[in-house]
Amino acid sequence: MGIEIERKFLVTSDAWRGTAHRVVPMAQGYLNDLAVVQSGAQKASVRVRIEDDVAFLNIKSRELGATRQEFELPLPVDDAHALLALCVGGRIEKRRHLVHHGGHLWEVDEFLGDNAGLVVAEIELEAADAPFARPDWLGTEVTDAPRYYNLALASHPFSRWDASERG
Repeated sequence: MGIEIERKFLVTSDAWRGTAHRVVPMAQGYLNDLAVVQSGAQKASVRVRIEDDVAFLNIKSRELGATRQEFELPLPVDDAHALLALCVGGRIEKRRHLVHHGGHLWEVDEFLGDNAGLVVAEIELEAADAPFARPDWLGTEVTDAPRYYNLALASHPFSRWDASERG
């Protein structure tokens, strides 16, 4: 069983761009929607993701917070395209920028399409309370804010958020 310990933050400036060493385009969609996960009818999100020329089926438990069960299975890219056509809600399009800082790898997700304007940074840790060096461009932590989860962004994209949701 895979366990993911990940913390998520808003990004406050473009200062990270100069240190990004790789950019990975991504397209992803969900085979279940936010409502069935929030209601408890399903206990995990089921995602199809294409990253460059590889694809995965990802199953992630629905717990809030930094620690969740995660299973990632490789898929043929043609199968992933077929599954994306079956997804509910909107498609998530983003560019993932890989940035090393303070001995950790940060994934800075720059969203496109209906979620354009949203930029978040994620760090995977060995423990939820593990110390890490905070880059200057790191803003408010949103690990416990479900609206920033990709499953939620597929159903209610950033472009539709009102001022209270953005603040």
